[in-house]
Amino acid sequence: MSELEKNLFKRVTVTQKQKDAVNGRAYRGFSTVDGKKEGFAKYDFDLIKQDLINHFHIRQGEKLSDPSFGTIIWDMLYEPFTTDVQEAIVDDVTTIVNYDPRLSVDEIVVDTYEKGITVECVVVFLPYNISEQLRFTFDQANGLL
Repeated sequence: MSELEKNLFKRVTVTQKQKDAVNGRAYRGFSTVDGKKEGFAKYDFDLIKQDLINHFHIRQGEKLSDPSFGTIIWDMLYEPFTTDVQEAIVDDVTTIVNYDPRLSVDEIVVDTYEKGITVECVVVFLPYNISEQLRFTFDQANGLL
């Protein structure tokens, strides 16, 4: 091997292709629900959470194109809170959270209070591998709080 070939080998470097980091604004959308913020734009975590909240606002059977879409919790508010009802709600919440490919559920706790049902769940935001505990309160008089 000549001197020129040796020098050429030393000068050529191959860099490994690195995976691009997730952009700070990978998901973009809007919501008119929160009037306190400036503008209606939502990004990433806020958008994913709002999508989940919107899903919980829909009673099962209300969506014309997909009658199985939505939650059964609104129909369970006036039912006696038995273990069967609790298991049905846990299954429903699991289905709803897993419906969104950006989310996964780790833990679900369903309980009652004076006038409704509370659902606490640990949700994992899959693109970011971050988990957060969310609490949903389904109230007989006021809806989802």
